[in-house]
Order: sequence, then C-alpha cells, then structure tokens
Amino acid sequence: MAAAPAKVKPTIIIKRVKKRGHGGHHGGAWKIAYADFVTAMMAFFLLMWLLGSTSKGELNGIADYFNSPMKVAMGGGSGSGDSSSVLNGGGTDLTRSNGQVKKGDIEAEKRSFNLKALRADLRKADAERMAKLMSGVEAMLDKDARLKQFRNQIRLDITKDGLRIQIVDDQNRPMFDTGRAEVKDYMRDLLRKLGSVLNEVDNKVAVSGHTDAYTFQNGDRGYGNWELSADRANASRRELITGGLPDARMLRVQGLASSNLLERNEPNSPVNRRISIIVMNRDAEDAVLKNLPDADDDEGEATPDSSDAAAAKNDSSPATKLR
Repeated sequence: MAAAPAKVKPTIIIKRVKKRGHGGHHGGAWKIAYADFVTAMMAFFLLMWLLGSTSKGELNGIADYFNSPMKVAMGGGSGSGDSSSVLNGGGTDLTRSNGQVKKGDIEAEKRSFNLKALRADLRKADAERMAKLMSGVEAMLDKDARLKQFRNQIRLDITKDGLRIQIVDDQNRPMFDTGRAEVKDYMRDLLRKLGSVLNEVDNKVAVSGHTDAYTFQNGDRGYGNWELSADRANASRRELITGGLPDARMLRVQGLASSNLLERNEPNSPVNRRISIIVMNRDAEDAVLKNLPDADDDEGEATPDSSDAAAAKNDSSPATKLR
C-alpha cells in the first residue's frame, strides 16, 4: 500500500498599503470660503458708503420703515420714495438736492418784464449819451483855435430826434460857393473834426442840406435848390466819413431846399443856407428803419424846426433823397 501524499499548506500573501501623509491640497473648498469673505466685505463697505451719503432724517425714515414697513408704505414720508438720497427716490445724480420728481407736475417759472419802464430807461440812457456828446462837441470847438472863430456859425441843440448840429452860412464866410457843392477848406476841417467826435457813439446819423429861397435862372425845370441841397448834404457826408465816421453809421442823407427855413421872415437870409447833422436817438432810428413818418407823436411837443424829417413831412414837395 502506497503512502498518502503530504498536504501542502497554502501560501498566505499579506499586502500592506502604506497611507500617504497630508502633504496634498484640500481641493477648491478654500476658494468658496474666500469668495464669501470678499462678498461680505464688499457688502459691508457698500453699506458704509450708503449710510455716509444719507442724511439724518433719511436714516430715521429707514429705521421707521424697518420698524413698521406697512405704515411707511401706506402713509408715505421719508424712506418711501420722496428722499434726495439714492436709497429713497434717488434720481440720476448723486449730487442732486431734490428727489425724483415727475416731469410736468411743476410749472415753469414765469418772468415778467415792464416794457414801459424798460423803454423809459433806454430813453434816459439815450438822453444822457446825447448830452455827453454835445459837451464833447463844444469842448472840441473851444480847444481848436482854428475852429473857434466859426463858433457863431455852429448851433447845437437837443431835439426829440437826438442831438442836432447845424452849421449855418455867413455872408462873409460861406460854406460853399454860390450855386456850387464844393466844400470850402475851413468847412472841410470842421466836418472832419465832427466826424471824429461823432465816432465816439454808435447812434445813426442823418445829414440834411438846406438852401435859401433864391431860385436858379432856369427855375424848377432844371438843376435847382433841391439838387443843390442834396449835393451839399452828400459832400458833407463824404467829409464826415473822411474824418473817421463809419459809412455804416450814416442812415439818411437828404436835400430839403428851402422847405424848412431857419429865418422864416427872411427867406433869403444867409443863415437859411445850412447843413444839419442829427445824431439820432433810438426812437428816431426806429421810425426811419420802419418807414414811419416820425417817432412816437405822444412823446412831447416838438419845436417848429426841431426835426428836418418833420419839416420834410409837412412840405408838399418831395425832397431829393440820397441813401
């Protein structure tokens, strides 16, 4: 009998797994915590900024809202939308002192002007300007020894049309030769000096030429006093402009012949031959620019010869006008 084989014991293998240390990272959990922290800090500083830009009364309104929100919501008041803060009504600008207002509910501010008082102030300023200009012309005549000898031929007065400067003829010292429109030398100097002085104001200027009642031999059918007075006025205009008066300031140049005599009882007197220069006030300017016959008639009584325009209006014969 054979012997039984010996039993083989099984081999036991033990596998030991060594655990690693904690040297690795913990994943993304720390990022979430950091984000929560940053969000909380941002909310905190935003809250501080809002509280700093809110007035004390609005803070009380906010407190009332959280204490009794229904009461504030139903009754209105601070904290319910009528505030100047960005919290309670805001608006488009943080610097605004008024809250958000519905457009169209507030009427625009109405301004009223007293036109009569304004017009009176303008006329007063005009009168002061004319008086000052008149003093300036008189001072110019007194300072210039050459022009001082012609002082008796220069007449200054204030009319309702403005400052009127009349240069009258003299039997021994005429401004023009008889029947001619060439300016004499001394008259040329005077006109140029006047042009320099009149340039100190911005008022418009009107120039009128006048003659005596003597007629030309050919009567009214040819060259006569109408043409002569217009030519003399235009020659005077040229000398004023040469003296410094801008041409744009010249509003009207006209010849009136003998329609407005200075000495009505002596129609052939030399003083009727004259050049009239009017520095026009605003009313007179408006009357001419609007093609009206004269300035406001209710502004006062005019002297018989206070305005060359008035004389031309009353005369039945049309004047020769050069514009």
